[in-house]
Amino acid sequence: ISGMLPTMEVPLVGGSSSTEETGCPKESLVVIEVKKQLYLAGPLITGCLLQNVVQMISVMFVGHLGELALSSASIATSFASVTGFSLLSGMASSLDTLCGQAFGARQYHLLGIYKQRAMFVLTLVSVVVAVVWAYTGQILLLFGQDPEIAMGAQSYIRWMIPSLFAYGLLQCHVRFLQTQNIVLPVMASAGVTALSHVLVCWLLVYKLGLGNKGAALANGISYLANVSILAIYIRVSPSCRSTWTDLSKEAFHDILSFMKLAVPSALMVCLEWWSFELLVLLSGLLPNPKLEASVLSICLNTGSLAFMIPFGLGAAISTRVSNELGAGRPEAARLATRVIMVLGLATGVSLGLIMLLGRNLWGYAYSNENEVVEYIARMMPLLSVTFIFDDLQCVLSGAVVRNNLRDSGTDAAAAGHYHAHQLG
Repeated sequence: ISGMLPTMEVPLVGGSSSTEETGCPKESLVVIEVKKQLYLAGPLITGCLLQNVVQMISVMFVGHLGELALSSASIATSFASVTGFSLLSGMASSLDTLCGQAFGARQYHLLGIYKQRAMFVLTLVSVVVAVVWAYTGQILLLFGQDPEIAMGAQSYIRWMIPSLFAYGLLQCHVRFLQTQNIVLPVMASAGVTALSHVLVCWLLVYKLGLGNKGAALANGISYLANVSILAIYIRVSPSCRSTWTDLSKEAFHDILSFMKLAVPSALMVCLEWWSFELLVLLSGLLPNPKLEASVLSICLNTGSLAFMIPFGLGAAISTRVSNELGAGRPEAARLATRVIMVLGLATGVSLGLIMLLGRNLWGYAYSNENEVVEYIARMMPLLSVTFIFDDLQCVLSGAVVRNNLRDSGTDAAAAGHYHAHQLG
């Protein structure tokens, strides 16, 4: 079995994985598939966690500057996620289908073209979003947010604009490597970035005296460092020699076809992100907006961090299914989907229990205010139950949404989140 497992540079479709080709017992195929998915998902989950922790670290630094600074940064981060990061992440996820199936069909030259096309489109989208971010304060005031929080959020998010462009490029690089089953460099670069981000935040927030503006600027510096590391790897690594063929004019053609796939992809991811982030924005309308926005943001930041685990599993199943479909093996794709359902349920239950056990301590990472810490402890049990179901939905979306079933995936997510909020 171990001889059939892929290395970092060998495509997962390289080994026999379907019943028709191997004649192996069904149990053996399941074990092989589990190992393949864990091999692929492990570094992806670690990479996703480390990429997500960048913004979380910034909010942690801001949280110790005071309740107003924390609530302003929380509202700004949620507004940024709703209007920018979710959109870019969703559009970039179209590369899971395009690059994944091209790699499975051994049309390697197309991967570089697809990546360049996505980078071009996402940069244009980032320009539009940056203009929206510049007027965040006025937009928040229009929707009834507390003026003090709204102006603080505007100041914070304007310093986050550089991170918007770097984030879009980063997502394109990650997907380009991920669909080739090259995941260890993604994990390593994210790890280096996360560790250095703590130092960058400390220097900008405290040593240079920039306060919450420094924490926002640190996001852009860290994302830019991450994308630079991956760009250098793609340029010099033999693993990408056949898939990265330098700049091509072909990348600027057929933009409309790319958008037809990218828009449904973005809708699916946005529905997932917005259902949480909009709650933080709405919390600013409550009687005690500083406390409510701070607490809800911390809880949802925790959920977002935990969400990176099923997100990594979803990315892994997306790559597995697209590779198998591209290679003409639908039975292997079905087996991969069944396996991920079991893995998703197991991770959801495990993480829910961890949230329950750590509910009385987690708040201190963000704030020294006892009122905030106690409020978080009361919210965590509800968050843990919600996460179990959201975990499974995210994992299954990886198989459905990223492999030409996007319309049904978007409908399912919309219905699921609508009913969840009705029950809540």
